[in-house]
Amino acid sequence: MISSKDAILVAGAEGFIGKHIVKEIHKTGRKVISVGRHPAKNDLPGIQHIVVESGNPEHFSDLLKECHAVIWLASVSTPGSSAGKPLDELYGNLQPLLTLLHNMQHRKGCKLIYISSGGTLYGDVENDNATEDMPVQPKSYYGAGKAAAEHFITAWSHQFRRTAIIIRPSNIYGPGQTQRYGFGIIPTVFQKLVQNQPVVVWGDGEATRDYLYIDDFSSLCMKVLENEVFSGTCVLNAASGEGTSLNHLLDLIEKVTAKPLHRTYERGRTVDVRRVVLNISSAMKSCDWCPEVSLVEGLNRTWSWFETLYR
Repeated sequence: MISSKDAILVAGAEGFIGKHIVKEIHKTGRKVISVGRHPAKNDLPGIQHIVVESGNPEHFSDLLKECHAVIWLASVSTPGSSAGKPLDELYGNLQPLLTLLHNMQHRKGCKLIYISSGGTLYGDVENDNATEDMPVQPKSYYGAGKAAAEHFITAWSHQFRRTAIIIRPSNIYGPGQTQRYGFGIIPTVFQKLVQNQPVVVWGDGEATRDYLYIDDFSSLCMKVLENEVFSGTCVLNAASGEGTSLNHLLDLIEKVTAKPLHRTYERGRTVDVRRVVLNISSAMKSCDWCPEVSLVEGLNRTWSWFETLYR
């Protein structure tokens, strides 16, 4: 088990997922070093927060000396925002991560948990659920950036005999996730419902994904953090394991919210993946983990939270 004296550094801590991870770690009594590009808005006591406007972790390398683990969630792009802009991935995402790896080369006993992407790495997987050993075929610069990051992490792990766990999540959603352009279909649809605006569907609406509730994802992250068996580089999918088409998701949202949803269909985009559903057997076996919140229940919880923003 991890001692309460061992700090956990969370990069990207002010984001939707980062806030949940920080809260879960805080519950264990461990010290949390929260790193983000903006001042922290949580009111949890005892959390050390560092604002790094450039996203470059070079100047806080001394903090790694007291860290048992680093959870890297930091990202400045989405598949849509980086379309046609490969340098955005280089300077916004890869450069900060590589600076971290450089600083971690001489920090023994500090493992890295990197949050990658399951929805953009595998490309189209038509007939089966994607497993971690499948070749990656990203269709966006965002996905290509994640793939490059994974290779650099693997090389770092091999060269310096370090431990890295790469988690490839599907579409994570839940309370606390607000609308962000080009990222997160569920809060986007909820926002459109509140504003009585149509939802733009790229393609025919049959694009299939799986959706993982934030509490289930946080649970897996905590199990990975506490698991001392991992060595070298390990890749784990994090998902529900159940595919849902966009059309069906929108139908479910209409039922949960009891509100009609106007949809407009536009021509599909080249960066979009037609179908990707993840196989989660590795995470279930190695971490004794299983998602517990169904999509309908998760949508209900999320909508209940979302409504409180507009009361």
